[in-house]
Amino acid sequence: MTRIFIPLDSFAVACGADEIADEFLLAITKADLDVTIVRNGSHGLAWLEPLVEVETPEGRIAYGPIEPGDVAGLLKAGFLEGGDHPKRIGDVQEHPFLANQTRLTFKRCGIIDPLSLDDYRAHGGFDGLKRALAMTPQEIVGEVTQSGLRGRGGAGFPTGVKWKTVLEAEADRKYIVVNADEGDSGTFADRMIMEGDPFCLIEGMIIAGLATKATKGFVYTRSEYPIAIRVVEEAIRLAYAAGIIGPSVMGTGPAFDIEMRVGAGAYVCGEETALLESLEGKRGQVRAKPPLPAHKGFMDRPTVINNIISITSVPVILAEGAEQYKNFGTGRSRGTIPIQIAGNVKFGGLYETAFGLTLGEIVDGIGGGTASGRAVRAVQVGGPLGAYFPRELFDTPFDYEAFAARDGLIGHAGLVVFDESVDMLKQARFAFEFCAIESCGKCTPCRIGAVRGLESVEKIIAGDRPAENIALVEDLCNTMKFGSLCALGGFTPYPVMSAITHFPEDFHGHHPAPLREAAE
Repeated sequence: MTRIFIPLDSFAVACGADEIADEFLLAITKADLDVTIVRNGSHGLAWLEPLVEVETPEGRIAYGPIEPGDVAGLLKAGFLEGGDHPKRIGDVQEHPFLANQTRLTFKRCGIIDPLSLDDYRAHGGFDGLKRALAMTPQEIVGEVTQSGLRGRGGAGFPTGVKWKTVLEAEADRKYIVVNADEGDSGTFADRMIMEGDPFCLIEGMIIAGLATKATKGFVYTRSEYPIAIRVVEEAIRLAYAAGIIGPSVMGTGPAFDIEMRVGAGAYVCGEETALLESLEGKRGQVRAKPPLPAHKGFMDRPTVINNIISITSVPVILAEGAEQYKNFGTGRSRGTIPIQIAGNVKFGGLYETAFGLTLGEIVDGIGGGTASGRAVRAVQVGGPLGAYFPRELFDTPFDYEAFAARDGLIGHAGLVVFDESVDMLKQARFAFEFCAIESCGKCTPCRIGAVRGLESVEKIIAGDRPAENIALVEDLCNTMKFGSLCALGGFTPYPVMSAITHFPEDFHGHHPAPLREAAE
């Protein structure tokens, strides 16, 4: 039997993958061929989606990007035997974009059937959990601590320290909460792993439960991810049916339950305490800290809150050992990071690699420069609250401390590339506008500061006393940075101040007009 792999990933579905699958199914049925269609995850080569593969005696052969209407031509060209075709790529694992990666967390994405437990096991799935079941909670926490794993959601807080705090907390019940509320611009790693390798998420959550003596886990994601929600919910159902979770983990461990919860799209619910409020059925507003969620989190019980990439990095750490994971990276940034390359870029997608590549190596070498062919002018790293880096800073190594030293942040490791037509004054305006819309309204610096900042930038755009209003914006940014209750208000100054600092000509009307017209 021949297997055809057609991604169910949102990248591919947005470009017609469902229609392509229907075309293949119709052609297969009509010709009575012994062929099965597998809806896999994405390999992360976004510009080649939908990327379709066929299993042949020589291995899997990829073709892409395939469009609805291409199927008849593919079959006529000998697609089922890996035949020649203008869109034939060959072995996708040998493609430079994939071949040069260090895939640890995403090693199964695009390769396996995401809802096949047999596929998951055949590619190393549950090896980490089996080892964890033979360890004490303290030993598991020690392994994660030794690995150097830090939170991949933005703050970079050591995962082992968080787990140790919850383990040592006294309570009648503890929880694991996975923050999959991926709202940053240019980010899609959470979605990709939920759609392409959901059992890795489940395995990581169980290990976290064993490490902290938690018995219940929640996955909190956004309503804008319907495919991810469907896939994870089905994976949870299959895990219960197989006895992997439930009254006894794998039939030998303690009880552990998992539940999926879907938010309503509020950006602020990506902040851990606002997420907890939403999870409890309340309005998503930021809590004052202390107490920390590790002491009083969900329902006032000790709670581990980890980003989905942090949790899905845990199985490989337990399977291969802390030292193996720690060997990758640089300085205090250990392991690998799934860099998401987006915006005006030639080769966008997910690139997992060890920390340490420079920003220039990522944008120019991996991303291939801009899709428009114009020069790169700025790169925003870390979502809508991340700083804009000019080419002069492209020698910055991709690690937490190096970015912080240059007034930037890695965040969720999303990169958005802009060419020379971008107007950085308008980007500063967008940062304030975004914050004003998404603010939960609980603290004054964020609630009022963002609105006043937006008004001040609009005055600069109109040419109204630009020097005075730039000074006012800088003062507002200082207040928001140090006075806001959470990172939404506290990080909004990063894009604004980096735009003022690195692109002052846009704030004084010196950016060439033809380039602004091109942007509009």
